[in-house]
Amino acid sequence: MLKRVAGTMAAVMVIFALGLFFGLMSYRWYQTRAGGGFNSAALLTKVQTLSQFVTVKYSLEKVVEFEDAKWYGDSRVLLVAHGVVKAGMDLSQLGPGDIEISGKKISLTLPRPRIMDVYLDDHQTQILDHSTGAFRLFDKDLEQSARQRAVDELRLAASQNGILKDAADMGQSQLKILLYQLGFTDINLRSK
Repeated sequence: MLKRVAGTMAAVMVIFALGLFFGLMSYRWYQTRAGGGFNSAALLTKVQTLSQFVTVKYSLEKVVEFEDAKWYGDSRVLLVAHGVVKAGMDLSQLGPGDIEISGKKISLTLPRPRIMDVYLDDHQTQILDHSTGAFRLFDKDLEQSARQRAVDELRLAASQNGILKDAADMGQSQLKILLYQLGFTDINLRSK
């Protein structure tokens, strides 16, 4: 009798597990067929939460010379600036007109990429020379001014080397993968 009850319980558990498995598979299949079950507003809200979507990071080095010349003497800082420039898209700028969904087809108008952050790596940035003229007092702000100029020059160098194009290409690639995983098969991404 105990063997019979145990066998019945095992059969019920197997049937329950198979029902749960097939139920989850059919739900997933239905969502995939329906384009992920998203409408434009729901997907817009989900994509906007990515906000500062950084897609590219450049590490750059630049030699920067900063001089403060006065008639009574010069002050000079020479440094090797090692910095990081990050670029991507601000997806919080997406609006309701930027996304269209029709079944498994999605069209998305992305904001233009921009440089999100530029900073110096203080561990790798080196001051090679800091000199003050004979009739000048030591200027503690001179080094800070040189570092700010280095940040500006790193931003410019990254722009000239194509960081914005790389950010757009990488962002579109990553968003396509995400949208494919959500069940969309016809994806059209374009920039504003």
